[in-house]
Amino acid sequence: MKLSRRDFLKISGAATAGLALSGCTTMGFQKKPVEEQAWKIRTQNAQETPSICCYCAVGCGIICHTDRQTGKVIYTEGDADHPINQGSLCAKGASAYQLAINDKRVTKVLYRAPYSDKWEEKSWDWALKEIAARVKASRDKSFTVKNAMGQVVNRCEGIASVGSAALDNEECWVYQAMLRALGLVYIEHQARI
Repeated sequence: MKLSRRDFLKISGAATAGLALSGCTTMGFQKKPVEEQAWKIRTQNAQETPSICCYCAVGCGIICHTDRQTGKVIYTEGDADHPINQGSLCAKGASAYQLAINDKRVTKVLYRAPYSDKWEEKSWDWALKEIAARVKASRDKSFTVKNAMGQVVNRCEGIASVGSAALDNEECWVYQAMLRALGLVYIEHQARI
């Protein structure tokens, strides 16, 4: 069968019109109102809290919807009133909901001893004490009081830090102050990388 361009357009137009008139949801004619209605029902009694996306240094606005009774996250969306993203989000920001609601998220401390092939569950108290002990041991081992010219430098070159863009300005200031108090020289922030 030979089909001219004109015949192809006629057939395509007729098929499109037929699908549209038949009420098929694949064309999007009835899908959008149903989705809007479902979204309104899901977030009807939710509390809206404006927040900032935690993934990069752009600082996009996110609205987090939480259930008023349980406080659990129901839904997240881009903040249309935010001057930076005006409601749009990248793929990572759009998936921010999964940070709070994810059945695969690790919520316990898992530790694998050197040369071991098994993970062990440990308490948070054990983990914090272990981290503090290791930071102190590394700092004591690599701390320099004076340089080669005899000048007092009080620096630690055995530890480096790459911060997180998930921290706000105040948290970054506290984190930076702690690192400087330890004498760290190599301090970077993820937002600049």
